[in-house]
Amino acid sequence: MERLKIGISACFMHKDPTRAIFKGKTLLYVEESLAHWAMQFGAQVFMVPSVALGSITPLHEYASVLDGLLLHGGADIAPESYGEEPIKDAWKGDRERDLYEIELFKAFKAAEKPILGVCRGAQLINVALGGTLYQDIETQVEGSLEHRNWHIYDQNFHEVEVPPRTYLSKLGLQGTWRTNSIHHQGLRDLGEGLTAEAVSTKDKIVEAIKYQGTPYICGVQWHPEFQDTNDKSLLPGERILKDFLDECEVRRSVLRMQHR
Repeated sequence: MERLKIGISACFMHKDPTRAIFKGKTLLYVEESLAHWAMQFGAQVFMVPSVALGSITPLHEYASVLDGLLLHGGADIAPESYGEEPIKDAWKGDRERDLYEIELFKAFKAAEKPILGVCRGAQLINVALGGTLYQDIETQVEGSLEHRNWHIYDQNFHEVEVPPRTYLSKLGLQGTWRTNSIHHQGLRDLGEGLTAEAVSTKDKIVEAIKYQGTPYICGVQWHPEFQDTNDKSLLPGERILKDFLDECEVRRSVLRMQHR
């Protein structure tokens, strides 16, 4: 059977005249763990680069040749992208990357290709659909958990609750699980068509979202690609990935039938 072709959005390392390698040049990259996680069921993955203004290969063309889109984690979403000003300069985010990924998201959504977002990717989905974010959970949510600890990074965990009658519950994930937590921004007002699929048990921050329409669009706030699959207390992200890939396979089959 032909392998699925999954696009992964790029992370940006912007121009830095002090950097020893590629001095003053913008670098695009994919974090290795995410690529390997996406490939575990046999899919091929391809980084989708940003494109220059007026490029002869516009972003929407990637949506026509790839079977699905995986939105990468990484830098903060710029508050400007959801109609706010940054409370602190440190939280100004990456507006350039936002514009690229929102355009990419809209292209795959218009092509009715499945989309899965991880961490920043979930936040990007929310913003692209008109939602907003907490710029910093710790200072904007009274009594919040520690959702990011830079020193222990992906070894920072908390509990999340998956309610009944949700998409995740239909994957056998209803109940209380542990997930890693590496974010200081968080989902605030949900975008159009999105429902909460999981919340942190202590402070009720939304940890997963699902689009109630076509195509398949899902986002998780944690990093399943960093988690130890042997730890059965952790929410098994492989079930979400497998369902996303199954949706990609179904959509590919439908399109092929339409073009016969």
